[in-house]
Amino acid sequence: MTPLAFSLTGSRVAQAEEAVIREDWPVFLGPTRNNLSRETGLLKEWPEEGPPLVWEREVGDGYGPPVVAEKRLVVFHRVGDEEVVACIDAETGGTEHWRYGYPTQYVDRYGYNGGPRSGPCIAEGHVFAFGAEGLLTCLRLDTGAMVWQRTVNKDYNVPEGFFGAGVAPVVDGGKVFINVGGPDGAGVVAFDAKTGETLWKAGKDAASYSTPIVGTVRGERLVIFHTADGLLVVEAESGDIRYSYPFRSKTYESAIAATPVLIDDKVFLSGTYNIGAVLLQLAPDGLKVIWRDEHAMQNHWATSVYHDGYLYGMDGRHERGSNFRCIDFMTGEIQWTADEGLGRASFFMAEGNLVALGERGRLALIEVNPKAYVEKARVRVSSRRIWTPPIMAQGLLYIRNERQVRCFDLRATK
Repeated sequence: MTPLAFSLTGSRVAQAEEAVIREDWPVFLGPTRNNLSRETGLLKEWPEEGPPLVWEREVGDGYGPPVVAEKRLVVFHRVGDEEVVACIDAETGGTEHWRYGYPTQYVDRYGYNGGPRSGPCIAEGHVFAFGAEGLLTCLRLDTGAMVWQRTVNKDYNVPEGFFGAGVAPVVDGGKVFINVGGPDGAGVVAFDAKTGETLWKAGKDAASYSTPIVGTVRGERLVIFHTADGLLVVEAESGDIRYSYPFRSKTYESAIAATPVLIDDKVFLSGTYNIGAVLLQLAPDGLKVIWRDEHAMQNHWATSVYHDGYLYGMDGRHERGSNFRCIDFMTGEIQWTADEGLGRASFFMAEGNLVALGERGRLALIEVNPKAYVEKARVRVSSRRIWTPPIMAQGLLYIRNERQVRCFDLRATK
């Protein structure tokens, strides 16, 4: 089985004569939407002090990762009483090409910062951002000019979530897909990417913090959501519901944040708060449960990575007790568990390694190996706590904490 391939406008892949591949990272979880980078020519070993620091820049509050396309890095953050989408030079961090801001009054009721919870998305020459109060904005990538805006939470009478609105916009086929969480049949909504007009709405599931994915199964384009209530699979063009499966915690104050993993016609879901994991088949004659296990894998917010029949993920809700784990994709059988003190790390896979960022600012290079946890390097890259996943574009690694973006060079071949 191999992950489905996606074609995204704005994702630039360049291949040199020596077969070194470089690509952009224009959307959440990367150009293939599954935390897998196709880049090559990367450092296989790191110097003792870690990968070289290229630049660093102060930013405002927020938890969403930046995105990169056409040598532009777009970050979504809060500065004072504004949510701001800012576009800066990805290679130097110096030039701010443009910024667009609008007022916000969001206050986190649990004492976390009041910045956006999700990252932006670059697609079809535009930038899409979904703020903590449910404001969906479309801007031009070249100038930052506002194209359209929707007050989504207000339009659909969405109840306030535990941590505000927090899914990244997903753009595919001229549509923007959001797990809105509105009552009266507006659980998930598709907006026209050019105008912001509502194209369809479906279901009544509450909003989660899990960004949906889009994939083709048996020739049909599907949008796959892990809502606060469970799996919801919708036909992308019409909004018709194809499959649903209840999968949520019995604990009221709980949150779903990891994105579904789609391999062929099989969907993996995982959550903490005593949920566990399930593998479901989107079969022609209906949804089939391949396996379900509360203890196999409990992903809090980091999405597991699939490779050659195995899933690599972070198991555990709290910092203490969260460990890397490898499981068999088709059975859920645990292959190994590693307590290495990274806490709740987020990661992506590139050239046979996981680049993992622990929540206390430690960056690790981990071999993708189903037989054992093999850590090849570890270095501290931030003194602040980090809950934002790392990204890589054109061989440059970007990490964001609550106050800063830092860029490191992972290229072995320049």
